[in-house]
Amino acid sequence: MFRKRFAGVVLALFAALSFAVSAAPSPKAGTVEHAPTVSLNAASDKVSLNTADATSLQLRLSGIGSTKAEAIVAYREANGPFKAVDELLEIKGIGSALLERNRAILTVD
Repeated sequence: MFRKRFAGVVLALFAALSFAVSAAPSPKAGTVEHAPTVSLNAASDKVSLNTADATSLQLRLSGIGSTKAEAIVAYREANGPFKAVDELLEIKGIGSALLERNRAILTVD
C-alpha cells in the first residue's frame, strides 16, 4: 500500500516538474542566454580595508559577518588607515586562518 502511494506521489511530482519545464518561456530562436558578467580586472576585484564599508566587507570576504565587518571599520576609525593587511590580526575574532582565506583579495590601497 505504501509503495503504491509513494510511487503515485513520485509520478505526480515528475509530471508537475515536466509541466513546469515545458511551460517556462523559451529563449527566442537565434538568441543566446548569458550568465551575468563578472569583472576580471584585478584592481576592481580587491577589497580595500581603508575604504570598504561594513556591508561590502561582509559581502565580499569569506567568514566575515556583520560583527567582524563592523569591527574592521571601527578599528580603522580608531587607529587610522590600515598600513598592512596583517593588521587585521589585531581585531578580536580574526585569526591567521581567516586572514589567509581572504588575503588574495585584500588591499590597503
